[in-house]
Amino acid sequence: MLTKRVEDALNEQIKMEGLSSNFYLAMASWAEQNGYAGVSGFLYKHSDEERFHMLKLVKYMNERDGKVVIPAFEQPRSNYNNVKELFEELYKHEVAVTQSIGELVGVCLEEKDFTTHNFLQWYVSEQLEEEALAKTIIDKIKLMGEDKSTWYHFDRDIMSLTVTSAADGAGAA
Repeated sequence: MLTKRVEDALNEQIKMEGLSSNFYLAMASWAEQNGYAGVSGFLYKHSDEERFHMLKLVKYMNERDGKVVIPAFEQPRSNYNNVKELFEELYKHEVAVTQSIGELVGVCLEEKDFTTHNFLQWYVSEQLEEEALAKTIIDKIKLMGEDKSTWYHFDRDIMSLTVTSAADGAGAA
């Protein structure tokens, strides 16, 4: 059984994951409308992943007899000046998600809910990878600078970009 405090914190994380899914979906749509097929595909995929993260929390709470609250989501930003700005926003968002998960883990420890704490370790590892991936993309964009000819290659290559976090191994693939 979940304590009220853990239940409330899990519902907040459900909201964060749903917001993330919509955030990526809006970004994907912008990228697609602006001719970045690779970037849009990458973002559509990540939107689906964030929804999966939300559903995983919902199912966990239901298994633990928690009261799930499916929130309304605010409309995400849907216009960007360029892909660099989009990915800078994405990185800031991932940092915020990492902080949110850290706070949730802290609540579980304070409430001595070690079952939920153990469940959340998957999210901790996943978020480390998400943040590392976002940072890698920002680094690649910085390397490209203002050379427009590199954007074609970036857009083509982003679909196959993966990152192994420091927790799992040695770096970008």
